[in-house]
Amino acid sequence: MHLKLSCSCLKIASSILVVFTLIGCSVFMNASAMGQQTKKAQSLFDFEDASQLDFVKASGVKLTIVDGGQSKKLQVDSGHDIDWPGITLKPAAGQWDASSFQHLAFDIVNTGETSFELGLRMDNPNSDGQKNCLTVMTQMTPGESRTISGAMTTTPWRFDTPLKLNGMHAAPGQELLDSKNIVQVILFLRMPHQDHHFTIDNVRFETPISMLDAKKFLPFIDEYGQFIHDDWPGKIEGDDDFATRLKTEEVDLAEHPGSPEFNSYGGWKNGPKSAPSKHFRVEKIDGKWWFVAPDGSRFWSHGIDSVSTNFGSTGVEHRESYFRGLKPKDDPFYFSSTWGIGFYGSKTPYLSYNFYVANLFRKYGDQWNEAFQTMAHRRLKSWGINTLACWSDPAISKQQKTPYVAFFRAEECPILAGAEQRWTKFVDVFEEEFEQTVIAGVKSCQSSVGDPWCIGFYVDNELYWGEDHSLGLWTIKSPASQAAKIELVRDLKAKYDSIKSLNAAWGGEYKSWEAFSAATETPDLTKASDDLIAFSKKFSEKYFQTIKSVLNDRAPNQLYLGCRFIWDNETAIRAACKSCDVVSFNRYRYSVDDLRLPKGEDLPVLIGEFHFGALDRG
Repeated sequence: MHLKLSCSCLKIASSILVVFTLIGCSVFMNASAMGQQTKKAQSLFDFEDASQLDFVKASGVKLTIVDGGQSKKLQVDSGHDIDWPGITLKPAAGQWDASSFQHLAFDIVNTGETSFELGLRMDNPNSDGQKNCLTVMTQMTPGESRTISGAMTTTPWRFDTPLKLNGMHAAPGQELLDSKNIVQVILFLRMPHQDHHFTIDNVRFETPISMLDAKKFLPFIDEYGQFIHDDWPGKIEGDDDFATRLKTEEVDLAEHPGSPEFNSYGGWKNGPKSAPSKHFRVEKIDGKWWFVAPDGSRFWSHGIDSVSTNFGSTGVEHRESYFRGLKPKDDPFYFSSTWGIGFYGSKTPYLSYNFYVANLFRKYGDQWNEAFQTMAHRRLKSWGINTLACWSDPAISKQQKTPYVAFFRAEECPILAGAEQRWTKFVDVFEEEFEQTVIAGVKSCQSSVGDPWCIGFYVDNELYWGEDHSLGLWTIKSPASQAAKIELVRDLKAKYDSIKSLNAAWGGEYKSWEAFSAATETPDLTKASDDLIAFSKKFSEKYFQTIKSVLNDRAPNQLYLGCRFIWDNETAIRAACKSCDVVSFNRYRYSVDDLRLPKGEDLPVLIGEFHFGALDRG
């Protein structure tokens, strides 16, 4: 399996992105100044005393205190008979007050020979696993030793009085749970398929919290989109800095024009060659999958998402106090946003400001867009990057200087009414409009059809597939008029000779097929699961097959790169393997160690998004 990696959401311009690392700012009040001497850490469990096991509850695991050399450790040997085996740690009395610290941490060693995914969950009262708790998931490779920690606040400081900052994925100074009232900590394995073995030690609260004067915090974003209350190498201090940066970058690009190992396509210039062709293709060579560029060179796609000027804006309406020196409303870099989630979900349209483009204008002048497009290709080549990944500007792709991927959504048709929603709801692939929607999608990126620089087509993004039976279950929950429901009833009628036979198999009490069609209640999944999985398989295969068929017809010999799985199940992945040329995953984890296609499937895998945040710049 050869992995092609595409970084997510790195910007290719002189935009300044906001990251919060606040160290030693004038708005701080340190702990000693407030009469609060905070120790560096607070131990909860060190397992030196066997009596500590009185406050450890095991579920599907065996616990043993072992000698770890300089200290004792808790050995955990898990089974795999239950979905979430693990341990629950309880305070000796009442609850833990962790308000003086940012993190709960512990040391772990994977003493087994297989990888596993471990969850750390901190609970407030009335936690149900979704609400009143905080969960962090971590992948552990064989033999790995590390510290796992979960942040209880977004920054190593809190406001001295509450200050809610709206419309941010991770606003600074905010508590992620009530750190004064932690009633238990749960460590659990995620649905293991085999036994696992690991040790834990030094369960503790750490990273002392400082206090911040809320009255001095606003505004906290400057004229360039930067965080005000910190400094870092490269921070823009004034407009004159942009000209200096441009000269510095020109020197750097001249000194580092790009690797001589890349050919014009960004392929392996001096590597083995295959036969040339009109388009990118995939080949399995010596047991590994490769992209092959049109010139026949082997190609390993290393890309960046969002090479575009469209992603540097932020909502300013309803949050004006956050920003220093906002431009007058007639400034050309304001625009009206018509889509929003969370804070802005009920406030559309709202006024946004594109700091990204404003900084490009400061740097390049009136011809900023043309300069940005030219500079993007030069930077990518200099940095060893050979792919314009998803969401990139078509105007840059059309220059045929860097290979790129095309993207469209197939969602302009009736939805599956009973489906659960994440970013969107699943469409009903049995509706006649679905194929027309895919055809329209290909037309929307017509310039990529036949273009040898187009690696292939992504269709849709991060669809929510639920569990293996979910598409069947969601169809049950849809009305009788739903095309998928009609198809499901047709299949069940073909399998069961009467509604009585269906009732016997499902444990149901449906009076007729018409009553079954009208029903939207969840059946007994232990009895209906096989039929629901079978229909989910049919549904998934219909989705991928329809898209592949349209691409074969409208963009022949070009690659279908899949749907960018982030929520998936085996049924959906196997369906993708039947139709896709490449199976794509968006992967927000620190390891690809456990990324495998289901047993028996053999296709190239492409990672469409991953991200490691750089917290040392603003």
